[in-house]
Amino acid sequence: MPHHDERRPLLQEEGEEPEIIRFGKEDSGNPKAWPRSKKLANIAVIAMMAILSPLASSMFTPGINQIADDLGTSMHSVIGATTGFTVMLGFGPLVLAPLSETFGRRRLYMVCFTIFTLLQIPTALSPNVETLIAMRTVAGAFGSVGISNGGGTISDMFEPHERAGIFGWYLLGPLLGPTIGPLFGGLIVQRLNWRWIFWILAIVCGTNTLAGFIFLKETYAPVLLDRRRREYENDGENDRTYRFEGQDDRPLSSKLAASLMRPIKIFIQPIVLTMSLYQALVFGTTYSLYTNMQNIYSGIYGLNTEQVGLLYLFPGVGFVIAVRLLVPRIDTVYNALTKRNKGEAKPEYRLPLANIGAVLIPVSLFWFAWTVEYQSPWPVSIVSTLFYGIGQVMIINCVQNYYIDSFEKYAASAIAAGAVFRSVVGGITPLFAPLIFEKLGYGWGISVFAFLSVLIAPAPLIFYRFGGYIRERFHIEL
Repeated sequence: MPHHDERRPLLQEEGEEPEIIRFGKEDSGNPKAWPRSKKLANIAVIAMMAILSPLASSMFTPGINQIADDLGTSMHSVIGATTGFTVMLGFGPLVLAPLSETFGRRRLYMVCFTIFTLLQIPTALSPNVETLIAMRTVAGAFGSVGISNGGGTISDMFEPHERAGIFGWYLLGPLLGPTIGPLFGGLIVQRLNWRWIFWILAIVCGTNTLAGFIFLKETYAPVLLDRRRREYENDGENDRTYRFEGQDDRPLSSKLAASLMRPIKIFIQPIVLTMSLYQALVFGTTYSLYTNMQNIYSGIYGLNTEQVGLLYLFPGVGFVIAVRLLVPRIDTVYNALTKRNKGEAKPEYRLPLANIGAVLIPVSLFWFAWTVEYQSPWPVSIVSTLFYGIGQVMIINCVQNYYIDSFEKYAASAIAAGAVFRSVVGGITPLFAPLIFEKLGYGWGISVFAFLSVLIAPAPLIFYRFGGYIRERFHIEL
């Protein structure tokens, strides 16, 4: 039977209407009340999912030339495998995030990541570039599950005032993956063969999938409450009926249609659209730099593949510095502003520290562009990417936390809405970047990205000041 504090009658006359089931604050079934160790076990599994798919997106970039030679094709054709993968990392969440809000988080994680793991095998065996592109594109869709649903899972388990610090460590995965991927890929290509990149990915992803089957628990409250409702109605001790808070009784087809439209509705909200454009610029810039690092540091500075791979650690160090020292301050600022506002929290309180990124990103890009153009010693140029990494983390973390606070119940759909544009631009831009650099040189070519980041830099300040009005003016019914 349900505990008294988990339910209340819809009407005063008990028994005439279904009783409402809800989680109590100390309820052991409530993910927000779970022991911290149980929460962190869940996060460890999804964080690995979130790091492995972006890692797979860039891991084979040091082997692009070797792959092209082996498959008898051009370097640009092989880059298409990265484009397909990255674009589907964006489109996948449009489906997977709302499905997790219909069927639950765990089921989506396990089905999709199992398929992602298995797809590494035909990728490793690809006899031609067409097969490679096809396998990578499909793998990108299924591999996006950790990115699409991770924010929703964290929202399920943590209260707003403690969320940013935890979310920062989780988000380190999607950011660090593309950074350390080329390092590991360079070592594998140099010592083994490009196909071993995918065999090793299959082994590592398989290990994490097994861990998921053991440790990953369902966190989505409507799914958990629906299970409890069924238990109460099937216990045979009474003939009462129950409802859980927020229960949706529409037919499955109607729920699915509404769920799949949800990210699109969220995406066209002006703040989400603008900040998605900001994230898209950051990711497009990042992938353009990463796919050209080999040409820059081998062609200009004469470094070998392994040495170039090690250079990707510099933005990674920036990520870790930001997550360790700055990201926890997002909660600090949020809590201080909430207290100053008589305890009333606003999503806009997540945005002030995004201004750190708004300054560091263009500064570091101009630094990198012109030190490479004038062939300054390589340490002078590569140190700029550390500050770029810090700026990238601050923009992504503040924006993602803003999405979660604005659309808490549908956090996964909100993050998916922001991710699609980001990943599409991040996947397509590297196809054009070599042409830009060839025509303009690295100085003006990279400065194009820097100038664009200057144009959009005021967005966090504007939305901090006017975000509440814009959210009210463009309210979305979900």
